[in-house]
Amino acid sequence: MSESEEATQRLMDGSSWDQFCDTLKAAGKVIQAETAPSDPLSRAEGYRYLSRLTRAALEAFVENNDPKAPMLIRPVHETAKIGADNPDNYYQYTCVSGEFDYRIWGNRGTVARLSFGSQAGNYGSTGGSAPTGSLNADELEIDKDGNFEIIVSSKEHPGNWLPMAPDSEALFVRQTFLDRENEVVADLQIERLADDKSAGLLTPEMMAQGLTSTGNLVLGISTLFATWAEAFKKEKNLLPHFDTSKAALAGGDPSITYYHGYFELTPDEALVIEVTPPDCDYWNFQLNNYWMESLDYRFFPIVINKHSAVLGEDGSVRVVVSSRNPGVDNWLDTAGHNFGTMCWRWVCAEEFPEPKTRVMKISELEAGG
Repeated sequence: MSESEEATQRLMDGSSWDQFCDTLKAAGKVIQAETAPSDPLSRAEGYRYLSRLTRAALEAFVENNDPKAPMLIRPVHETAKIGADNPDNYYQYTCVSGEFDYRIWGNRGTVARLSFGSQAGNYGSTGGSAPTGSLNADELEIDKDGNFEIIVSSKEHPGNWLPMAPDSEALFVRQTFLDRENEVVADLQIERLADDKSAGLLTPEMMAQGLTSTGNLVLGISTLFATWAEAFKKEKNLLPHFDTSKAALAGGDPSITYYHGYFELTPDEALVIEVTPPDCDYWNFQLNNYWMESLDYRFFPIVINKHSAVLGEDGSVRVVVSSRNPGVDNWLDTAGHNFGTMCWRWVCAEEFPEPKTRVMKISELEAGG
């Protein structure tokens, strides 16, 4: 029996759907694991997290899973979050295949950073998303009106070219704000460079694979980042350098140096973070929950970056994390959380200072400490 015939059979007898539901049920055990937090807020966030992952994965693997008909979508945003998603980023994604050639075109806009990356694998199939090519805006040929086009292919192409590998299956775009209120994102479109009347047609094989990929992604992501959080918990209230190879396997931008950590504070404590930022394109720091979802930046100040931070006269920055504002610059709100994960990024930096941390009483800061 061919793969197509087998997929049709699994759809007809309902086994594809059963497997999908069983995999989602298995993901629920991640939330109930002995090592996972058992307080009501973390449980509520955990199940919301699984629902968000399911929604995002269905959008990617069922609704937009044809590499012959690519469509840029936003898989991660204000209500769908994965792996310390950056609140300063506008993420876009599309399904591609290293077998085909594509064209991206559009206008640069004014957003501070724009980068493109092709990847192989995903959290559900291979445990990560290995990079197979990257291209940044400062490498692009752009006309005087801000317009450009990029060829995406496995074979080298003159001009603006985003490399793929034969096994590439995803394309990601990161648009990074310094000043979200005033910067404009790039206006982008993508097409496959071929005339194919079968593009966009649903097949039983695509549907069966879409359900499988969705379930595996939800289980894979929830398992992976819970494992990360548990590892960070071993060194509380610190921001050590994160393994570069592990970041790359998880789909991290190769131009970024990451510092991941785990904060745990009582209601009267503050985490004080101090560092002198190096010369770099961009840096930021953010707070996340245990599941490594950024805290709700729509309603709480949980992120600070190169543009928004107030620096000292010597160029250093002090960030204060606590449950209430002690009346200092660069305060971030734990948004009802006594613990969670956190992430500092240096982007395109030549030096990589490790942020120093200490725990203080909020009252000491209020008194001018």
